[in-house]
Amino acid sequence: MIHQFICRSCGSIHPKWMGRCPDCGTWDAMEDHRESEHGAALDGQRGTAEQEAGPAVAVPLSELRGNGRGETAIHRLSTGIQELDRVLGGPTGGSTEQSNREGCGIVPGSAVLVGGDPGIGKSTLLLQAAGRLADAGQRVLYATSEESVDQLQIRARRLNTAVSRGDELYVLADTNLARIVEQIRKTKPQVVVIDSIQMIYKGDVPAAPGSVTQLRTCCLELVYLAKAMPCAVLFVGHVTKQGQLAGPRLLEHLVDTVLYFEGDRYHSHRIVRAIKNRYGTTLEVGLFEMTDAGLEQVTDGAGLLASEYSARSGGVVCPVLQGSRCLLVEVQALTATGFPGSTKRKTSGVDANRLAMLIAVLEKRGGHRLADQDIFVSSVGGMRIIEPAADLAIALAVAGAHLNRSLDPGANGDGGTCAVGEIGLGGEIRHVYQMEQRLHEAARLGFRTVIGPRTSSRPPADCRFVAIEHLQEGLAMLA
Repeated sequence: MIHQFICRSCGSIHPKWMGRCPDCGTWDAMEDHRESEHGAALDGQRGTAEQEAGPAVAVPLSELRGNGRGETAIHRLSTGIQELDRVLGGPTGGSTEQSNREGCGIVPGSAVLVGGDPGIGKSTLLLQAAGRLADAGQRVLYATSEESVDQLQIRARRLNTAVSRGDELYVLADTNLARIVEQIRKTKPQVVVIDSIQMIYKGDVPAAPGSVTQLRTCCLELVYLAKAMPCAVLFVGHVTKQGQLAGPRLLEHLVDTVLYFEGDRYHSHRIVRAIKNRYGTTLEVGLFEMTDAGLEQVTDGAGLLASEYSARSGGVVCPVLQGSRCLLVEVQALTATGFPGSTKRKTSGVDANRLAMLIAVLEKRGGHRLADQDIFVSSVGGMRIIEPAADLAIALAVAGAHLNRSLDPGANGDGGTCAVGEIGLGGEIRHVYQMEQRLHEAARLGFRTVIGPRTSSRPPADCRFVAIEHLQEGLAMLA
C-alpha cells in the first residue's frame, strides 16, 4: 500500500501532509491518497491503452497530414447545437451541416469536462447534445451514475429529446468503472457521456467515490481508453454549493477541454465558456436560455443582455467582444453614502480590481469624491466582462449614479448612447481593437451615438461617433 497526499487544487503529489501546498500555495488542500500495489498500475493501464493503439512512431512535423499517419484531417463531430460547437472550436457561423462539413464540434478521442454550479443545466445540455448526435447517426453511450434508466427517460421526455434513430443512443445506469468500460468496448460508441464523474468508482481502489484518488484513477483510465479507441468522452463535473472545485479542478489537468456554465440559476440565461481548449480558442462563448423544454440556443444574442435598457442614471451600454461576436452588455452602478474607512466595493460580472482602479481615476482625474461612497457595479444578464474596453462604460455608470445623471437617450427616446474605451491611469481614453465591428453592431441595435477613443474606423451612416481623448470629456456628456 502506497500512502501519499495529493493537492486537490493542482494535483501535485507529496509524501506527507502539509497545511499549505508548496506548489500552488493553496491552504488545506492536501488529501489522503492510498494506492494499492495493483492499483498503482495506472501506468500499466496506460500501457494497455497504448498497446491497443499500436506503437508510437516519431514523425517529422513537416510530414504530418491530419493525424500524423498519412490520413486526412480529423473530422469533428457536430453536436447539432451551434452554440456548443462554437465554444468547442471551429467555424463561428453557418448552418449545422456547414459547421459539420468544415470541422466544428467535438474532436474524436478528446476528453471534455463540463462544470458548473448545481442545477445550472449541465446534464440538460449534454442529454440534448446526445440526442442530436444520435439523430445524426453517431453512436452515443450515456452513462448516468445519479439516475436510474426510468428517471433518465422521464427527463428526456420533459426535454423533448425525441431520438428518431433510438438504436444509436445507449443508456447505462451504473457507477462501477469496470462495467462502464466493458459496455464502451461492446457498444463502440463515437461519444461517451459520463454523468457524473464524481459518482464513478473503481472497485480495487480503497477510497470513497468522489475522493481525489477515485477521481484521478477513473478519469485517467477513461481518458486513456478514449485515446485508444478513439471515442470522445464528455464528463460532468459538479461544483459544491460552497464553490469548492476540488474534483473538477483536479480533472482540469487531465482533460483536453474544460467548459464552464456561468449565470444565475434563478435567471433564464446561461453562458457556456471554455476555460481550457487544446483544439480551439477560449475566447468564444455560447448563449442559452433555460426554458420548460430545456436549453434553447440564443444564436443572435447581440442585444439580449441590453434588451431592456432605457436611459437612466447609473446605466451604460458597452459593445463587448466575446470571441468572434459582439455583445451589447448593460453595466449598472449604484452609489450610496457609507462610512469612511469601511466603504463597500461589490461587483457582479466585473473585475473588482479593475473597478478599484477606475474609482481612483475618477477621484484623481475626474474630480469626484467617492471615498465615503458604497459602490456596487453589476453586468446585466450574468455576463462576465473581462476586457478593458468596458472601462469607459463602467466609469460613466459610476459617475452617473453618483451625480444622478445619464447619457443622452436620443430624440423622443429613439436611439441611445453607448460607450467603449480603455482608461489609463492618467484618465486618457485608449484605443480598442475591432472598433468597426462594435460600431456596426451598436448601430444595428438602435444606438445612434457611440462614445469612444479616436479611431480610423468609419461609423455607419445612421450612427454618430463622438471621439474623446480624456475621461473628463466623457463625464461632460452626462446630462
